[in-house]
Amino acid sequence: MHSKIKGGFFKMGNKKVPIENPITITGGVNVELEHFAATSQGGMKPVKQKVPGGVVGLTGLTWLLELLGSEALTLYAVTEAMGPPALTLTTIDMPIRVHLINSTLGNNCYVGTPSNPIQLHLTTGTTSPPPPNTPISGKEGELGFTESTGILTLNNSTFVDNSFSAPGASGCVLTLFGFIPISINGLVNTQSGLPAPAGTNETVQEIDSQFAPVTKVYP
Repeated sequence: MHSKIKGGFFKMGNKKVPIENPITITGGVNVELEHFAATSQGGMKPVKQKVPGGVVGLTGLTWLLELLGSEALTLYAVTEAMGPPALTLTTIDMPIRVHLINSTLGNNCYVGTPSNPIQLHLTTGTTSPPPPNTPISGKEGELGFTESTGILTLNNSTFVDNSFSAPGASGCVLTLFGFIPISINGLVNTQSGLPAPAGTNETVQEIDSQFAPVTKVYP
């Protein structure tokens, strides 16, 4: 299977990041779409998404603008899978973490960890979130089949989830003058509204998928 998340957004706490650069997930499944497996050439590819507001919006440290300039404070978010997805044609369950990338934050600034990931339960149906969120609905994709290639397509699906929780940030370190490390997890959490309980987060993901029989992939 090869899926491409081609648009949408991811909101946790009070930070909303548009999905502007496509994210691909590639691997093998059985005929029931179970037991996803991938080599190093597959899985979820790390793709940078630009975070509105940059490092200053994330931390509230406005004096960094005078010290470093706005270009050096551009912030990116990368979604990383913390386990294989569980799939059907209308649902995707996947544990993830979000890597916040800018040199001023150190190399290990994350929301979510392998032991405490963000648990997504995406659906093309209608959600049942706790308040204050209200139900939202996705959209089932358009099925297609090409007999000559044996490829089944499921395009223009909209998967949604607004019932997940998001933990606080960890590993965010501001290093002043190159040698004074200061933990800023608290600043990131306060400014971003983290940790964020279920009912306060939301993601909408527009996905195209292709499924090919093994005899076509490895003739």
